[in-house]
Amino acid sequence: MKELWVEIPEELPANLKEKLLASASEVADVLLVSASDHSLTKGSKKAIAGNFEGANIRTVEFQEADDILSARVPAKDIAARVTIYTGRDEAKATDAANLGARYVILGCTNWKTIPLENMVAKLRNRVKVLMQVSSPEEARLAIETLQLGADGVVYRTDNPEEIRSVASIIKKTPVRVSLTEAEIIRVKPLGTGARVCVDTCDLMRPREGVLVGSQSSGLFLVESETIENPHVEPRPFRVNAGPVASYLLAAPDRTRYLSELKSGDEVMIVDSEGNTRTTNICRVKIEWRPMIMLETRSGGRNYNIILQNAETVRLVTKQGSKSVSEIKPGDKVLARIETGGRHFGTKVEEESVIER
Repeated sequence: MKELWVEIPEELPANLKEKLLASASEVADVLLVSASDHSLTKGSKKAIAGNFEGANIRTVEFQEADDILSARVPAKDIAARVTIYTGRDEAKATDAANLGARYVILGCTNWKTIPLENMVAKLRNRVKVLMQVSSPEEARLAIETLQLGADGVVYRTDNPEEIRSVASIIKKTPVRVSLTEAEIIRVKPLGTGARVCVDTCDLMRPREGVLVGSQSSGLFLVESETIENPHVEPRPFRVNAGPVASYLLAAPDRTRYLSELKSGDEVMIVDSEGNTRTTNICRVKIEWRPMIMLETRSGGRNYNIILQNAETVRLVTKQGSKSVSEIKPGDKVLARIETGGRHFGTKVEEESVIER
């Protein structure tokens, strides 16, 4: 689990510090305060970090071995703060780990990503590497760098409202989507239509793709182009998602029309077990191709999906996946079924909507 430390700047007015501490106490793992502000944390159940007696975690500005050795207190963890100006400073972080620091807090002055990548590679499983950040964007970069990311962030701010935003990034819990089987009852070839290929900034695995459909209440798991075939190379970054008017589940609580998507937008990848992850769109390709409609039934209701009529377009099943060119009535495919309606992509549970 990633850790969120919130640092309260010593120079702020007392009333603002109290607001920051109140907000941080709800979501942070550790409160980092100065010696003069230690009294403000009395009664808090959070771990307290700082360079003073009574702190649960002793912080030191690390330059040489004595900085850690002189701060060592029995049963206290040490957090060594290391400022990275050049590559030579990275050795200090390694020295701090060798001297027994449990945490290394990196403050990067110019370059941020490369020093953090180096430290994650060198210090992983030896110490907890925390990155000093000052915005939600920096926090996201810190926990995603080198796939593994930092073990957490130290967030220094004077904005109580932003603390919750950073916490939602650091403490993000995996989202699962409930999938069920829908039975194919009719297959109908259609004429040419404008279809959308969603090319992502990630690589998907077999039985991963996106949820799309003609009705927001019935979305089908369309597989990425990961399956080997004798005619075209796999494109595991791509989902051939269907016509421009189809819905796509872009986030757990929001659909988008395929026609709206563009480079840089976020999209949710889903696998056959309903596990999800988020990536960004690299490119959207709209081309005119022959289409096919698959009508299904689930829970006494009918749903349909329209896709390009091509062998490389596949729907995910419990057993694997199946090309739309091979699907026939009686086959079962995985879908997300829900009740209620949507207003500009946002779910409205009480609304009745008929889509056919």
